[in-house]
Amino acid sequence: MEMLQRCGIGVAMENAIDDVKRLADEVCADNDADGVAGWLEQHILNAAKEA
Repeated sequence: MEMLQRCGIGVAMENAIDDVKRLADEVCADNDADGVAGWLEQHILNAAKEA
């Protein structure tokens, strides 16, 4: 939870515990749905393509 507070954008998985999700800036899909990969693609890779 400390990492979520210190990083630029805190992203928690949908299946994270409630305390973690409350601290996060955003909640992505769970690990079974490749949540981190989807979030990175949407927010990082697509932004790089648009730049």
